[in-house]
Amino acid sequence: MNFWRRLVVCGLACNWLSGTASADWPQFRGANGNGVAEGTGYPTAWGPEESIKWKVALPHAGIGSPIVAGDRVFLVSATEDGRKRSLLCFARADGSLLWNQTVECGEEPTHKQNPFGSTTPAASADRVVVWHSSAGLYCYDSSGKELWSRDLGDFKHIWGYGSSPIIHNGKVVLQTGPGARNFLTAIDLNTGKTLWETEEKYSGSKGADDVGSWSTPVVTQIDGKEQIICAMETRVNGYDPNSGQLLWWCNGLDGSRYDAVSSSPLVGEGICFAMADLRGPSLAFRLGGSGDITQSNLLWRVDKRNPNSVGTGILLDGHIYRPNSGPGTIECLDVKTGTSLWEVRAKDHWASFVLADGHIYALSQRGTTMVFKPNPEKFEEVSKNDLGGETNATPAFADGQIFLRTDTHLYCIAK
Repeated sequence: MNFWRRLVVCGLACNWLSGTASADWPQFRGANGNGVAEGTGYPTAWGPEESIKWKVALPHAGIGSPIVAGDRVFLVSATEDGRKRSLLCFARADGSLLWNQTVECGEEPTHKQNPFGSTTPAASADRVVVWHSSAGLYCYDSSGKELWSRDLGDFKHIWGYGSSPIIHNGKVVLQTGPGARNFLTAIDLNTGKTLWETEEKYSGSKGADDVGSWSTPVVTQIDGKEQIICAMETRVNGYDPNSGQLLWWCNGLDGSRYDAVSSSPLVGEGICFAMADLRGPSLAFRLGGSGDITQSNLLWRVDKRNPNSVGTGILLDGHIYRPNSGPGTIECLDVKTGTSLWEVRAKDHWASFVLADGHIYALSQRGTTMVFKPNPEKFEEVSKNDLGGETNATPAFADGQIFLRTDTHLYCIAK
């Protein structure tokens, strides 16, 4: 490699290193996994010809969400049959493609509303990781060079895959289901070696096609100590991030027909809210304790008349704002009682909500983003912004810019 090429590569790496900060959106639902963006100045109105900084065509569809790390945007893509799965790296400044790493995968089933390429990558200061389900977990450096990969097994389900890795304290944390064997694992970010693995054994009565968790774990502090919280098929679990030890669990996510969870837990104000999919139960409980905390900590549980739940909502000031994927509504709940305070008709939402600069952004499957104020008294719409296309991906927010993915394009939206 000649001097000038070394200088360019070094410059790109240094830009990524120096730019990766807490204001970035380095993993699913942001740096803290709570869907809350830092900073101000995010646009609330846009259209095909308004407030679009750049727009680039994507080679294939996919519903994995974009992430932002320094001067780069990362996104997963896959061919229609899922045999080729890619991690794309774009320049944040103009959307130009910097590199593309593609891996091969064998035959896997999925659902028509969950096309292949359905996970979200995660980035640190100098590395990016992506999980391609049965094709494995991969780690790359700033230039797209593969540093390590792991074959974690086969994960085949009629509804496909979707849980995303997160990075915490030098560990890649991943909930690997659904598959023949489901487990939460921590892998060393530098070496790719397994640090711990905790299996979640299903003890329910449903058939394999009616069971699964697609939930992405979150990290929080409970009683001054960090814990990993993950929603599994029938319960919410709390783990020690250093050893993987199961510290506590709260039962109650098993439904009458399905034991399936798609959304991530909402954690805040000493409370955890979780919701099963396919009209399964929703519940909230107090954080703290050990072992089975179902009886001691459960605040409420609603077993019937729940909507479908794919995307994750926002927990703010004692209230939950949640996207309902069927029937398509936006709803506000009291987190301590589960009481529904208001509900409005909307298009189906599979994307998770984002709270940014005092507004909640709700992206529908039809490419329309509804912006509203988090008001528990009433639904207060600010704007509707239509880009067309189809999407289940959650937008990324960083430094006043919004990165939104549809089935055909990636957009950078800015004032």
